[in-house]
Amino acid sequence: MKTEPIFVPAFEKSEKSDGLFVPFEPGTRVLPAGWQAKPQFKAIPVDIVFEKDVAVTMRDGKTIYVDVLRPVGAEKVPVIVAWSPYGKAAGTGTFTPALFASLGMKPGQLSGLEKFEGPDPAYWVAQGYAVCNPDSRGIDQSEGDIAVLGHQEGEDCHDLIEWLAVQDWCNGKVGMTGTSYLAAAQWYTAAEQPPHLAAINPVEGFNDIYRHLVQRGGMPDHAFFRVLETNYAGKNRREDAIAEAVRYPLVNDLWDSKVAQLEKINVPAYIVASYSNTLHTPGTFRGWRSIASAERWLRIHNSMEWPDYYDDTNREDLRRFFDRFLKGQNNGWDETPRVRYSVLDLKGGDRVNLPAADFPPQGVVDTKFYLDGRMRALQTETPASPSTAAYNAETYPGLASFTIRFDKETELVGYPKLSLFVEAKGTDDMDLFFVVQKLDAGGNPLWAFTIPNQGSMMMDLTDRGASIMRYKGPNGRVRVSLRHLDETQSTDAVPVQSFARSEKLAAGQIVEVEVALSPLGLVVYPGEQLRLVVSATETLGAMMPGQAEYQPGNKGQHVIHTGGEHASYLRLPIKTA
Repeated sequence: MKTEPIFVPAFEKSEKSDGLFVPFEPGTRVLPAGWQAKPQFKAIPVDIVFEKDVAVTMRDGKTIYVDVLRPVGAEKVPVIVAWSPYGKAAGTGTFTPALFASLGMKPGQLSGLEKFEGPDPAYWVAQGYAVCNPDSRGIDQSEGDIAVLGHQEGEDCHDLIEWLAVQDWCNGKVGMTGTSYLAAAQWYTAAEQPPHLAAINPVEGFNDIYRHLVQRGGMPDHAFFRVLETNYAGKNRREDAIAEAVRYPLVNDLWDSKVAQLEKINVPAYIVASYSNTLHTPGTFRGWRSIASAERWLRIHNSMEWPDYYDDTNREDLRRFFDRFLKGQNNGWDETPRVRYSVLDLKGGDRVNLPAADFPPQGVVDTKFYLDGRMRALQTETPASPSTAAYNAETYPGLASFTIRFDKETELVGYPKLSLFVEAKGTDDMDLFFVVQKLDAGGNPLWAFTIPNQGSMMMDLTDRGASIMRYKGPNGRVRVSLRHLDETQSTDAVPVQSFARSEKLAAGQIVEVEVALSPLGLVVYPGEQLRLVVSATETLGAMMPGQAEYQPGNKGQHVIHTGGEHASYLRLPIKTA
């Protein structure tokens, strides 16, 4: 029996929706070169035809409204779609420039014509492209109920792409770009295989709503989605993913329908990822591993997505990709390395744009470092005798850590994972959180900002939270009762929990838990250490500033078994050549 989604009344428009073009005013105008939304925005370099609140009919008869910004003249041009529930005309408001300024991004970098996290039409129209900013189903004046990603949004964007492709100003080629939700939408849309979709550029976005967004690690950590869902503003209803997670805490057909069918994606793809985004990193790398596209590229940067996406050099790089596949230019893009990755050192000496044929790059050897509970160490040989490390899950410090010091420079690039044998005392379940820290020679943890603003207030915000703004190492989490692996998704390198059944722990029972940690590119110098932390609380804190931190309901004592028949280990990808 099919599980029905849960719908509730949509939100009303928020203070984010104060842009110049928010009022519903269908029609066409020309914005002249030099036009400027407000003094804090960039002036546009060319005349722009602005078709506002254009009605587009979906296959079920519902109407959505889109804005199209395109060059003046009769030449047919490709179009780039920025799909999300974020208001299509709010870019000229106060929210985005204030947010970006707080991160330390350059003032006046954008025109305000862009959708939040999307491409700036001021740049792209000048390069001979149109940009389409839609209000997706149910948003603002668009008809229908608002869906939370999945098949419905994929179908709707498919229909929009096919409508755009036959407009008299379009050359029949459609691309997609954008970060976060706008990246996520590309996975679901491309899986629908719209015939005129010619290229995608997902920049850090999830593609499994249960595992990447509302139930990470099988835990009901809903704080971020409570912020995101306020964008579901319109006249009708919105899907309530939190209510769905409460009613359906285990994976069922509803959650399965919200896993992007990446194996169906066959268009050219330029994927951009980072190691540091606790929300987006797992899904972005899953996208790279899983799509069927023969023409695919991956760039792994060393910062946060917004500064990277709007960087002038990176935008020019993206233009070369779109010029190749949306305009058919023989511009040398095909010679671009299929992978350009970063190696972080967390001390200001990151190496970026390292070329490779794949990720992980050639010469990586997965190496097991065994936990020793007696010495609290990581070592390359299985401990001779079994031992345990335990902590009280209800009192400080509520964690156990294991370290190893390196005597030579070592690069780690790829997919780390943990295999732990654990036992619960005084309880029947455990929420476990993991991070691998890099320590300097004196044992001090190293971390790095991912944003340009590194001032004292940002330090305050990121000390115990705002994890996407300060990188502290590869990490992961799991609810032990939901340890069962999904055989269809799991690989030896990246285990994936099914989250489809709950297996509580009996008294004295020792169980093995395999957990994928986030991908990494990290160099460790002689004398420096790595420290694996196993904790009863999320040591990284919440993902965003001002967001409530998830409070697990851990009780009793957590016991980690090491050595002998319970040889727990951390497996790290070491680059040997």
